[in-house]
Amino acid sequence: MTMFLRYLIHALFHGPVPDPPEFVEDLPPRDEADREARHRAVRGDWPAAAKLVADAGADNRLRGRRIDLLATAAATEGAWLQKWLEAAPDDPDPALVQAAMLQIRAARGRGAAAAAETTPEQFRAFHLQSGMAAKAADRAVALAAPDDPLPWIYKLRTMFGNREDRAGLDQVYAEGRRRDPHNFALHLTAMSLLCEKWFGSHERMFATARDAAAAAPAGSDTVLLPLYAHYEYVLRAYTWDAAPGTALRACRAYFRRREVLREMDGWVAKWRTGAPAGPRDRECLHWVALHLVLAGRRAEAKEIFDELGTVVEASTAWGYVYGGSEYGYMRGWLWVNRLGG
Repeated sequence: MTMFLRYLIHALFHGPVPDPPEFVEDLPPRDEADREARHRAVRGDWPAAAKLVADAGADNRLRGRRIDLLATAAATEGAWLQKWLEAAPDDPDPALVQAAMLQIRAARGRGAAAAAETTPEQFRAFHLQSGMAAKAADRAVALAAPDDPLPWIYKLRTMFGNREDRAGLDQVYAEGRRRDPHNFALHLTAMSLLCEKWFGSHERMFATARDAAAAAPAGSDTVLLPLYAHYEYVLRAYTWDAAPGTALRACRAYFRRREVLREMDGWVAKWRTGAPAGPRDRECLHWVALHLVLAGRRAEAKEIFDELGTVVEASTAWGYVYGGSEYGYMRGWLWVNRLGG
C-alpha cells in the first residue's frame, strides 16, 4: 500500500494525520533559562553558565542535566569554559563541565561503529580524551563538597575509555550511591559499564539494574533501568551479527515472552504510580514507547509518542532492536499512527 493511500485511509477513519517526527542530534533545551544561559555562554558570558549551575542548588538531577547541557555546547566551542576555569580555579562546577565536555569529545572521536570498524587512531583518541576527562573529574572530587555525588558520576563515565581507573569502578559507584542512592545517571552509567558489550556480563548488568530499580521509590526514572537492560541484552543476543529481518523477528519473540512482558510491565507500573521528582527523562519515555510498541499496545504507545512531540532525539534503544535509532523510532511512529510500521 502506498503512503498516500495510508494517509488517506487514516484521514477518513482516524482523523488528521499528525506531523511526522523531526530528528535532531542535540535536542533543544525545554527550559527557557537553560536555552538563554547556553546561548550566552557560547558567546563568552561564562558567568551566565556559572549562575545556571548554581541556581540548581542541591537538586542533583537538575544540576547534572545543566552541566551536560553546557558540556555539549563546550564540546563544539569551549573558549568560554577555559575562561571560567581560569577565573574560578577552586570551583568544582567548571571542572565538572570540563570532565563532561572531554568525555563527549572522546565519544565523538571514537565514533559509534563497532570495535572491528574503529581505527587504532580513533581508539587512541578515545583513551586519551577519556584520561583527560578523568583528571578533570578527579579535580572536581577534590574541590566539591563531601556530599556531592556528581564528581563521582562523571568519574564513572570516563571509565568507558579510561582503562587506568577501571579497576576502581565498584568503589566509585559505591561513593556515588552513598551520596545519592537513587540517582538515575549514576545507575545507568554503572549498568552500561557492566553490560557484556563493555566490561561485564548479562548477569551483572541485570543485577545492577534490578537492584537499583527495586530500591528506588515509585515514580523515579531509576525504576525503568531493567527495560534498558533488556534492550542491551537483545543487542548482543539477537542483533549483533544477524540480518536485520531475522534480528527483528527474534527481538519481537523475546519481548513477547510471558516472563519478559510481566517484568517490564511491573517496572513501568511502578514508574507510573509514583510522583516524579521533575520532568520525566526523555530517554525513559523512549524506553517505555519501545516496550509498548513491541508488546503491541498501540493506544498506550501513542500516548508516549505524543508526549515526546515532533522534535526527537531518538534513543539508541530503538537501534538495538531495529538496527537504526531513527529508523526504529519511525517504524514505531508509523505503527502507532496506523500508517505502517
